[in-house]
Amino acid sequence: MYKHFFKRALDFCISLTALVVLSPLLLLVALWLHFANKGAGAFFFQERPGKDAKLFRIVKFKTMTDERDSKGKLLPDAQRLTKVGMFVRSTSIDELPQLINVLKGDMALIGPRPLMPKYLPLYSPEQARRHEVRPGISGWAQCHGRNSISWSEKFKLDVWYVDHCTLWTDLKVIGITIQKVLKRDGISGEGQATMEAFNGHN
Repeated sequence: MYKHFFKRALDFCISLTALVVLSPLLLLVALWLHFANKGAGAFFFQERPGKDAKLFRIVKFKTMTDERDSKGKLLPDAQRLTKVGMFVRSTSIDELPQLINVLKGDMALIGPRPLMPKYLPLYSPEQARRHEVRPGISGWAQCHGRNSISWSEKFKLDVWYVDHCTLWTDLKVIGITIQKVLKRDGISGEGQATMEAFNGHN
């Protein structure tokens, strides 16, 4: 009952309340990033697969510039990540605009993180089960390593969540997520500004 009804109702009420309460902070951060990103804008929009792998547009705070090399190719992430962007990302403030996605029903507060559409053909049948529920702002995998664990470990944790989606599990995820955000734990993979790309290897 919780997984198929109450979870969505709770997500809607909590995300609406959070957006109202946090609106001053969101406006301040948007203005801050607008200037820090050198004209690249304050928001980042990108298609991601949601429940049943249906595509939607995710919205996050933009933490990188759009600077390119002499050939017009975007510079590596580590070079485009600004000091302001690094702070916004390390505190997970960049995730807050996804409350809009939760309000719309594209996402849930808790669930497997929405990844790139290009990864869809690379999943094994078991890994693809992560799309049986709405993706979340935080999830079981984020509580157990976030970007510092391997892809295979992350997918196993995602599928575990699909099979154990309860109010208690979600409350536990929220509690652990708050602890990890405060500690700024597991923000990126070892030697990476962000998580390395998934190549389909287990």
